[in-house]
Amino acid sequence: MRYWVVGEFGSGAEAKKALGRLRELGHAKEKLDAFTPYPVEGLDEVLGLKPSPIRGFAFMAGLSGAALGYAVQWWTNAVDWPLNVGNRPLNAGPAFVPITFETMVLFAALTIFFGLMWLFRFPRPHHPLFELETFRTASTGGFWVSITTERREETEALLGALRELKARNTSVVEEAS
Repeated sequence: MRYWVVGEFGSGAEAKKALGRLRELGHAKEKLDAFTPYPVEGLDEVLGLKPSPIRGFAFMAGLSGAALGYAVQWWTNAVDWPLNVGNRPLNAGPAFVPITFETMVLFAALTIFFGLMWLFRFPRPHHPLFELETFRTASTGGFWVSITTERREETEALLGALRELKARNTSVVEEAS
């Protein structure tokens, strides 16, 4: 059984301040999370999140796509079916640039899309916090902070800590495991 103790704050700065205070009180960064309607600068640093590996994957996929696009064009024009048109060289690099660029963008974009699906564990149609009626403000104007715990007896103390940090709404959501 897992419990989500959540509190709503009025702004991203208040949520960041609350998360910083919770970290100072000794709560592990793995148990803290934030839900905001838009990205809040510096929130990832407060949560202690590592940089996303997606950028590196996209860069490598883009390079691979560009190399593959160029290689296919070179193979088809210079080796597989050499055709002398206007006495141009068979390996005409400038003519290969548009397709090379497009395959680079395509491979990087597909890697980002499927990488995010994997990182966010899509498709996950349900999250326990969706059962909380007031949590709907997380997509419109509410800044929510959550603390997860395995023990029910900790939930009252965590609710008190969120109230001391001036959370507008607090609640506990139980997730059956």
